[in-house]
Amino acid sequence: MSIPYLRAAGTSLMLDARGTGVPVIVHWGADLGELTGAMLTTLADASVPSIAPSSIDVPLRLTLLPTLAQGWSGRPGISGFRPGRGGSAIDLRLVNVRAGERPTGRFALPGTQTLTLLLADAAAQISVRTDLEISVQGVLRLRHTVTNTSTTAGDAAFELGSLDVILPVPGRAGELLDFTGLWTHERRPQRSTLGHGVWSREFRHGRPGHDDSYLMVAGTPGFGFRSGEVWCTHLAWSGDKRAWAENSPLGFSLLGSGELLAPGELGVAAGASHSTPWTVAVYSDAGLDGLSARLHPWIRSWSTIRTPRPVVLNTWEAVYFEHDLPTLARLADAGAQTGVERFVLDDGWFTGRRDDRRALGDWFVDPVTWPSGLHPLIERVHAAGLDFGLWVEPEMVSLDSEVARAHPEWVLGGVPEPSATETPALTWRFQRVLDLSHPDAFAWVFARLNALLTEYPIAYLKWDHNRDLLAASAHRQTAALYSLIDAVRAAHPGIEIESCASGGARIDLGILERVDRVWTSDTNDPFERQQIQRYTGVLVPPEYLGGHLGAATAHTTGRTSELSFRLATALFGAAGIEWNLIDASAEELGQIAEWITHYKRLRPLLHSGVVVRADPSDPALVLHGVVSRDQNSALFAQVALAAPHDAVPERMRFPGLAPERRYRVTPLLLGGSPRTIQDAPPAWYAALEGSTATLTTLADAASGGGGGGGGGGGGDGGAVTLTGAVLALVGLPAPLLAPEQAALFAIDAVG
Repeated sequence: MSIPYLRAAGTSLMLDARGTGVPVIVHWGADLGELTGAMLTTLADASVPSIAPSSIDVPLRLTLLPTLAQGWSGRPGISGFRPGRGGSAIDLRLVNVRAGERPTGRFALPGTQTLTLLLADAAAQISVRTDLEISVQGVLRLRHTVTNTSTTAGDAAFELGSLDVILPVPGRAGELLDFTGLWTHERRPQRSTLGHGVWSREFRHGRPGHDDSYLMVAGTPGFGFRSGEVWCTHLAWSGDKRAWAENSPLGFSLLGSGELLAPGELGVAAGASHSTPWTVAVYSDAGLDGLSARLHPWIRSWSTIRTPRPVVLNTWEAVYFEHDLPTLARLADAGAQTGVERFVLDDGWFTGRRDDRRALGDWFVDPVTWPSGLHPLIERVHAAGLDFGLWVEPEMVSLDSEVARAHPEWVLGGVPEPSATETPALTWRFQRVLDLSHPDAFAWVFARLNALLTEYPIAYLKWDHNRDLLAASAHRQTAALYSLIDAVRAAHPGIEIESCASGGARIDLGILERVDRVWTSDTNDPFERQQIQRYTGVLVPPEYLGGHLGAATAHTTGRTSELSFRLATALFGAAGIEWNLIDASAEELGQIAEWITHYKRLRPLLHSGVVVRADPSDPALVLHGVVSRDQNSALFAQVALAAPHDAVPERMRFPGLAPERRYRVTPLLLGGSPRTIQDAPPAWYAALEGSTATLTTLADAASGGGGGGGGGGGGDGGAVTLTGAVLALVGLPAPLLAPEQAALFAIDAVG
């Protein structure tokens, strides 16, 4: 396998592994088609570049692990040293290339092609194994494993500085997209032109953070959701990390990612090995939606989440810390009447927890609020027909807690004596971090979680993480977190877990392997949620993305939104409610019940279909939707975020439908009609008034994994019927929505 060539689903990867040097990636991108051995050799030979003036005297090629020893003066793929030895550039040599071993566990998927390369540096006494996998969806995964090959007793560890995955991209991929953000404002896109140098993002939060780059995307200028070539990387890791794009004056462009290690954080002892997190890399010739079209089915191929995803009622924004059985029982009953399926008791249930300044780590049910434990509440929840979930924050500890007083050595950063002169470590949300890498602390947390899950019929844990680490080893803490979640799931195979980190500060493919849901953001404001969900959903399928119907006035922004806008926004994900339904009017409860009925019928479509997003000419107006895999049905939302640029905006164009098939388009009203500012609606829309989608016809949308009707109004009954090509290329005039409004459209194939 001197010239390995892997192909899948319209993408391909070709390496030149001839000779003894580190293999070169000749091509990663569009499928090059069937290539014979002779053609591969010709292409590999033809890919050797010129020798530039004032450069090394052999052709410079970008390898899988570029270093100074190869003439590469950019960011190296590997760095490290042995204490007490003189420094020299790592110089790896190829030992062998072979078809990789079959992946294990959930990634042992049919059709996955694998490749393993073994490299070694005899002088540095290290070896590096590189594993590459390409799935049937065209998703590429890579990781490295470094081994300290020293056999000298007592020899110093190899201090690893960095070990990263680096992938070349063509020069035409000159525009970058990555993300930043804040609490309740995650996934803010930012674009830039890649000039000479490095665009580098580093994250030292002990979690990816609200400002996580999330995806590093390089593409042809002007790429959008539906157009352009794009190359993308994502690090499947929930701790400190870095991601970058580099355009070297030497003539190479690349994407890189890896764990961000502090100096001295990771030493590889003699005979020991360390594996990096997986880098997930995807190519698309159809813009950002093309990335989702690969990533979503790939994630679904190994996902273990149970479907359908239940409608959740979370108590946080309903009662906050004010827990009492009568109120919570009434809330559960109100939720049951609207069709809620899961009741989640949020923060405030454990010993002494009356606010956010105490008791984290004391995971015992509060005997004052709950003298009979949680049994009476759970019995009431079950009697209402709901299952029960519980909020926990196992990685954190309050200094005002019994566990911190008994075991200050378990607190990261330490707890100084009252008389000590040293400055105490910083608190964040009035809390500190429990050192899960301490065996006794790990055992304590596991024992408490195990005890709760054994005593009570808990179906679901909302697992929170409300601060940055700011101390010690993010690597050890993250590895211990993974071990803790794995241990809990092994002991209680039926438990479902939602990952929350002050909202969306820990959404990555490392945590996604271990959980059933992620809390997309701490804001339930639909205006903020529209963009957060839009971009989080490029990577993560909608069935993972928790989205809740909140109160009219958002807790996090103070903005007031109409019920129809809130319902339309929360519909496209793993839907739930975070609102005190006891205070809702009878009319509102009826509208919520209707929304939940629609959601339940649409779940198979929303949670298995293809996510599509139109590229708007006016950023005030966005259109997104989900199309069933068989293209029989779809649900779209036209959203007005602000006042449009033009009095009559551009037409709504619906992507993703089968061009030659005929479709019926029908408005779907939830929570009343969206507010418009118009003297008259478009003629096609006016003709449909009174023929909006019904529950009976929506039931067809749920059949066959999203096949069947998306919700016409019973027969053609005045509905507009056009081909998929016309709907995608010409479109329909939009109702003139007021700002912060959404209009829903169900689309069914006819005949």
